[in-house]
Amino acid sequence: MIAKLSSQISNLIASLLSGTLLFLAFPQYDFWWLAWFGFQPLFLVLYRESAKLSFLWSYVCGIVFFTGIFNWVLEVPGYNLLHHAILIPYLGIYFGVFGWIFSYLKNRLNPTAAFVSAPFLWILLEYVRSHVSFLALPWALLAHSQYQIPPVIQIASFTGAYGVSFLIVAANSALCLAVLPRLSFIKNFRIYNYALPSKRVRSTIILAASLVLIFALLFGHLRISNLSPGRHIKVAVVQGNINREQKRDIKKNARFIMQQHRELTLKASRYEPELIVWPEASTPGYLFNNSILMRQMTELVKKTGTHFLVGSSEHAKFTGDPKDKTKTGNSALYFSPTGKILAQYLKIHLVPFGEYLPYQETIAWPEFIVPRNKYFEIPGKEYTLFDISESQFGVIICWEIVFSELFRTFVRNGADFMLNITNEGWFGAEALYQMVAISVFRAVENGVAIARAANTGVSCFIDPVGRITGRVSNGGQDIFVEGFLTQEMRISKTRTFYTFFGDLFAYSCIAISVVSLFVTRAKHRSRRQLTHRPVRQNES
Repeated sequence: MIAKLSSQISNLIASLLSGTLLFLAFPQYDFWWLAWFGFQPLFLVLYRESAKLSFLWSYVCGIVFFTGIFNWVLEVPGYNLLHHAILIPYLGIYFGVFGWIFSYLKNRLNPTAAFVSAPFLWILLEYVRSHVSFLALPWALLAHSQYQIPPVIQIASFTGAYGVSFLIVAANSALCLAVLPRLSFIKNFRIYNYALPSKRVRSTIILAASLVLIFALLFGHLRISNLSPGRHIKVAVVQGNINREQKRDIKKNARFIMQQHRELTLKASRYEPELIVWPEASTPGYLFNNSILMRQMTELVKKTGTHFLVGSSEHAKFTGDPKDKTKTGNSALYFSPTGKILAQYLKIHLVPFGEYLPYQETIAWPEFIVPRNKYFEIPGKEYTLFDISESQFGVIICWEIVFSELFRTFVRNGADFMLNITNEGWFGAEALYQMVAISVFRAVENGVAIARAANTGVSCFIDPVGRITGRVSNGGQDIFVEGFLTQEMRISKTRTFYTFFGDLFAYSCIAISVVSLFVTRAKHRSRRQLTHRPVRQNES
């Protein structure tokens, strides 16, 4: 009894440790190297436990991980502990399922099969988490922890972010196989409940993982060194730093908000940019319905004599649907140097329960999830591209940056560079840096430069290989400060493998995972039939 209790206490500690090591690899902590061995404590638990206990302790690990990742979400107005008690346990299930399948393969086949399958299983679950209807949340993929290491992440131009996550889990599997024989003296771990893979098998797996990692690093260095100068366009991003309270009472603070952006814009215009970018919902009101505000905007544009891209909540003037004109949506308005509005992009991927209500016609959502007086917006339908200097660019708004397929569609349709306008002032500091990490992968995947104009930061420029080449800063701070930055962005006419073929790598991992599960089930059934086969009389 005492031995069992001691074993489960050690399992608990190991699960808590793995969850902590993994979330510390992400922004704002940025101990990226922890991801490369963060699974070790959990793997040791999975190696010796049953499928049910493996699910339990992996689930605990997931709870710790996502609690650490999303500790900023409690600062979002209207979000409370009850919502958190739904979100975090739901996300933890993905870790739990990973542990259960790992243990299932280990028990029904052997530990070698489990360790070899681990990176494929992880991609299966990351992909499902990223695409499960309105619950889709491709946030904090393992790959995102590596955004500051350009050589490691270049493989994403072929595989998407999933390829980097695959490398991390594969490295963890190989490392665990290397460590296992050296832990036989730790009796509490009871390592040899299952046969340890032979030295030859372990060496083969470790060598294979090492070669894949070396190849990825060599490819990364080669891609970065071969980045051609190309043609450039000078862009300025403005960071107004309008706080939550000022945003809540737009009418009261309209004059200040407009003046803040005007002053920063005039300063930025001295550097003669070809395009000036304001953040999401930066105008203090609807331009189409406010002639005074529209006049102020057009006069400012004319004074600078350059193109403008401005975030504004607006009536959907350019959607082509007459019914939409009575509704409003999260928009990006594109001005010519003469002050004429040339085009509008309407946000396509809205935030569930924040900007739209999923399945509102079929599900009666309880009031603690959706207040009865909640206002919702309309989604856009067009992947709008804007023309400038013989080039085209696309705009994505706020959290649309986390959806690789949405971003990829703009580039596949012809965008030579991309803008991300956002207002993350509703969130805690960690979220602002996590969004930058995700943005880096969108640049690498598609080989295009990105400029981010964020109300409270981080406003920055990212080159086509994911290097952050400049940030708006003031006094050494890059968030919750006002400022601007002008920089040249590379125009990219080339398209990556990922841009053309998307998540082909992830589909391959899913197929391999499914096949391995079917094979495991078939082999186990065959063994059971042999074990329970009745003995005939002439065989006795």
